[in-house]
Amino acid sequence: MTTPKPLPAGLIDSLLADYKKPEDLIGEHGLLKQLTKALVERALQAEMADHLGHDKHETVVNATGNTRNGKSRKTLKGEFGELPIEIPRDREGSFESLIISKHQTRWAGFDDKILSLYARGMTVREIQQHLTEMYGTEVSPTLISTVTDGVMDEVKQWQSRPLDAVYPVIYLDCIHAKVRDAGSVRTKAIYLAIGINMEGHKEILGLWIAQTEGAKFWLSVVTELKNRGVQDIFIACVDGLKGFPEAIETIYPHAIVQLCIVHMVRNSLNYVSWNKRKEVAADLRLVYSAATIDEAEHALAGFEDKWNYAYPPIARSWRNNWQRIIPFFDYSTEIRRIIYTTNAIESVNMSLRKVSKNRGSFPNDEAVIKLFYLALSNIAKKWSMPLRDWKPALNRFTIQFNERMPRHY
Repeated sequence: MTTPKPLPAGLIDSLLADYKKPEDLIGEHGLLKQLTKALVERALQAEMADHLGHDKHETVVNATGNTRNGKSRKTLKGEFGELPIEIPRDREGSFESLIISKHQTRWAGFDDKILSLYARGMTVREIQQHLTEMYGTEVSPTLISTVTDGVMDEVKQWQSRPLDAVYPVIYLDCIHAKVRDAGSVRTKAIYLAIGINMEGHKEILGLWIAQTEGAKFWLSVVTELKNRGVQDIFIACVDGLKGFPEAIETIYPHAIVQLCIVHMVRNSLNYVSWNKRKEVAADLRLVYSAATIDEAEHALAGFEDKWNYAYPPIARSWRNNWQRIIPFFDYSTEIRRIIYTTNAIESVNMSLRKVSKNRGSFPNDEAVIKLFYLALSNIAKKWSMPLRDWKPALNRFTIQFNERMPRHY
């Protein structure tokens, strides 16, 4: 990597000779804006000289006799606000700048600013106001839509990318959003799949939207994962949707379908008054943190004796789903910790609800996909490290699923 040369101290002193306040440097008519304009226009002149083969007022040396032919003006939007730039022209109209392309209207990186604001849940109007206040740049709703619409090609590539052959753990869940459809607003289901790969990294596998949540659609989601290269799943963590486990087992017959403990606890606490939630949650913890199935059965019986009179639906729900809960007790402490405490999908759902709360409803399905994809991309940037307890968990996976482990593990 080449170390940049320091600017001469005398040059800096000269540039800052009249500096008195921050506006002199970063204001509308400040030094940075003037310097950017001067440097870009000087670079354009250098590009033109290279294109023609001669500088201004020098002998024409190119075979066609092509020469300069005045300038055109273009205003670029960016962090400096609106900056007018003079672009040199040649008589043949063959000059194409590398620093500013023919149809460019915004500085490189300005679109990223729009996408970043959009990904954080800001509406089009809020983005307009923010850019005006921060950079003095007026941006139309059409421009913002054009920039964000450009994400859809990226979404299609991302959604069809090949996946790993084996995922030790996959979380499948959905959240809901209000979307305008055929003249009315409907609540639609947005499906998410998050995998823990063999290196212990969380990975968003896909994003889908449908009219409602249902096992039939989940079957199509799992089928798509199979078609994109996922050959095996050790443990699939799901919510309590009827028919969901069977949909997974149709495609992955050897997968252990584990009912999400966090979903069970959260749904149970929906029946409980606020002043009792802490106590009920502590008693439920005795059930799912038990060392063995027998201890868990005993803890659940104790929970029934204590709380059945006040909250009968809770124990009934755990009993009805018991066969999908008890695989949890076959796992070692290391694997349990990965399944339960990581609960990646819950934190993702919370983030998605946060970025979408400012919208009463989305204008169409595409708007939902755009926002959620950008938000998920931001979330995934934080997943740079493997899960904290992954090494001991991987050792346990190697023992428990030895015949199904990839060869190089």
